[in-house]
Amino acid sequence: MGHMIEVKNISKTFGKGQGANKVLNDAGFVVEKGEFVSLMGASGSGKSTMLYLIGGLDRDFEGEIYIDGEEISEMKERQLSKLRLDKIGFIFQFYNLVQNLNVEDNILLPLTVKGKKKGELQEELDEILKITGLTEKRKAMPAELSGGQQQRVAVARAVLGNPELLLADEATGNLDSVSGKEIMGLFKRLNEEKGITILQVTHSADCAAYGTRTINIENGSIV
Repeated sequence: MGHMIEVKNISKTFGKGQGANKVLNDAGFVVEKGEFVSLMGASGSGKSTMLYLIGGLDRDFEGEIYIDGEEISEMKERQLSKLRLDKIGFIFQFYNLVQNLNVEDNILLPLTVKGKKKGELQEELDEILKITGLTEKRKAMPAELSGGQQQRVAVARAVLGNPELLLADEATGNLDSVSGKEIMGLFKRLNEEKGITILQVTHSADCAAYGTRTINIENGSIV
């Protein structure tokens, strides 16, 4: 299958001098294409920082990160933006929905920014609304949705356009247990049915168990 993510000898420090805080220490791991991997650790272990580095959202680090064979640390910003748009979907703990756009327009937003027309995305939109259970809510505004429904909108937005890789940072962190299970079940379905590689960051053993494999991180090192 090949590597979707390859992380080599990654170190990351915030601050300088006496106030420096090293959050990642020579960490490395591999995620194969088609895997659903949980990166698990306590608060402050460095797991979210690692996810942000992999997604190219923070470029100040030592080491090498490869996405589908391409090293991102050497990329120009335009190349990296294209990689993110073409291959990577992001899901965060906070849903980051645009409050004055309805459900379907929130889902379509990244691709319309890319220049795609709403009409040419209709079939794909209908499919992802069905998968995420949002068909009846397509015209609803974010304020009319529960937390779980808002996170499903964020998931739908992340996977519209069929990214090869989904990066999720504590995706159930703001949800009740029932909604959390729904989101994790949705991840599992997207991984199995669409073949999307998933790397999720979590501190929850229950959430980690939905993945095919767990990588543990402790004090900035893979254990």
